Parts: sequence; structure tokens; C-alpha cells
Amino acid sequence: MSPTDALPPFLYGTAWKEERTGPLVELALRQGFRGIDAANQRKHYNEAAAGEAVARAIAAGTVAREELFLQTKFTHRPGQDQRLPYDPAAPVGEQVRQSFESSLEHLRTSYLDSYLLHGPSQRPGLMEQDWEAWFAMEALHADGRVRALGVSNFDSGQLEMLLDRATVRPTFVQNRCFAATGWDWQVRQVCREHSIAYQGFSLLTANREVWLGQRVAGIGDAHSLAPAQVIFCLALELGMLPLTGTTDAAHMADALACRTGVLSATEVAELEGIALRQG
Repeated sequence: MSPTDALPPFLYGTAWKEERTGPLVELALRQGFRGIDAANQRKHYNEAAAGEAVARAIAAGTVAREELFLQTKFTHRPGQDQRLPYDPAAPVGEQVRQSFESSLEHLRTSYLDSYLLHGPSQRPGLMEQDWEAWFAMEALHADGRVRALGVSNFDSGQLEMLLDRATVRPTFVQNRCFAATGWDWQVRQVCREHSIAYQGFSLLTANREVWLGQRVAGIGDAHSLAPAQVIFCLALELGMLPLTGTTDAAHMADALACRTGVLSATEVAELEGIALRQG
């Protein structure tokens, strides 16, 4: 079975929640989320708290591990603070292995559904340490403890470079998704050409003027949708796997109620280019 065959419709993002991470992950699972996105980057994530919450939910019978899509990331040294999940003096490949083992311990699991390289070490292009990290991730995939690999915060050129050299092709790309770039149109185009699933994050926080604008409100009124739901319905129509990190139970329910087939083709086309026309 392909790693994308049984994907949940949404991922719950755990960044920037600190001591609220555990309770919010439990709430998200009770609300119906089955995809959890984390990173072994203590600067912005509390991966261990997310794992504890998942374990509590499994123990309570809320969800079974087999029903969950657990995704986390390896983060290079410049993206970390002093709370490192690996030895900074070790080779990058060993850092990946150490971070991965730490993630399994944090998330209370023997395998990951998806493991992402949290970002390139430079722009433009890719450095040798990026390749070392990717090849170490490929080795974990070969061992069977990771079902799918991917990258985050890559531009289209970097993604093309990776595709040219990788033995295990990325299954996922996760990017901050800006309406002003046609909702990351260039990267999404590469993803479409290579059958890569695109995960979009910051769909609301990166596009506040758009989703709180009059046109989105008007489309929402026509379909009895909140403005945020319009954006999530658009994301689904564009073939994205959207992330939300909302801390509100009602907003969680609103997100999970979104589906394809609500917006018209004309509305989708208008919304896809809405910020381009505004700009």
C-alpha cells in the first residue's frame, strides 16, 4: 500500500504550543484528527509532550496506533536552540540517526509514518550536509522504520535537485503556503509532476488579509462556511493536505467538516489567484 493511500484529510500541527501541547493534541484526537505533525526541534516543538498525549489517547481507547499518521522532522543545527536531540560534533548522518531514535522514544512508537528533512541548510541549492541528512533518512526508510520520507521549507529548485539525485523519492513536501505566490504554485506544480503530496501550513496565519477579506467572506456566505473553512476547502480542492494548529475545539470541528465539492470551479480558480490579482 502506498503511504498516501490512507492519509487523513488534515494534519494537526503541534508547533508553538509549549506546555499546552499535550492537552491540545488529546483534544485534537478526540475531535477526530488522525494526523499529528511534530518535529524534534525543542525550540518550536514539544515532541515528547505530543507523544505522551498520543499514548494517553491510545490507552484511553480514543484511537489505535494503526489509525494514526505520525510525522516528525530532523532539524539541522542552525534551526535548533541549545536543547539538541543529537551530538552536534557527530557527522550529520549520525545526527539524523540520533534524532530519529529520540523521536521514536518521544512519540512512543516503533515506526514513523513520515519523516521530513525540516529545511535545507542554505538557499539557493543544497549543501553536502543536506545530502548527508537525506541519505541517512533513506537508510532509515530501507530499515522499514519509516514508511515515507519528505522535505519541508524547500523551494522548487531545491526540490528538483533532490529529485534528480535521491534514491528514495520524497512522498511529501510541507511548506508555508502564501496566497501571494499562488498558494506556492511553483512547488505544487513540481509536486503534481512527480506525484508528491503537498502539505500546506500557515494557510491562515500567512494570509490574514486574504481570508479575512470581503471576497472570501462572500464565498463563505454563499456556502454557509466560515472564512477559514473557505480557505481549507480551497486547499483540499487544490490537492493539498492542509495543517491546522488551532487551539479552539470549535475551529477543529470546522476544519474537519471541510471537504471537496463545495466550492465551484470558478470560485476555486478565483481563490487560487486572489492575492496575485490584489498585488
